[in-house]
Amino acid sequence: MNGLSTTLIVVGLFLVGGIISFLKQGMPKSIVVLLGIGAAMCLGAGTLRIEGLWS
Repeated sequence: MNGLSTTLIVVGLFLVGGIISFLKQGMPKSIVVLLGIGAAMCLGAGTLRIEGLWS
């Protein structure tokens, strides 16, 4: 696992924490959806980079 894949996964987890926080605060659903899309993209990209290094 290199630095970029680690960074992407950490940022994705940070955004997941933001989703939980924003839901508790009652923020608009559109912001939560955007954070969810960003978190999914970061986690997916980090995971795919890890798999790319294994093959």
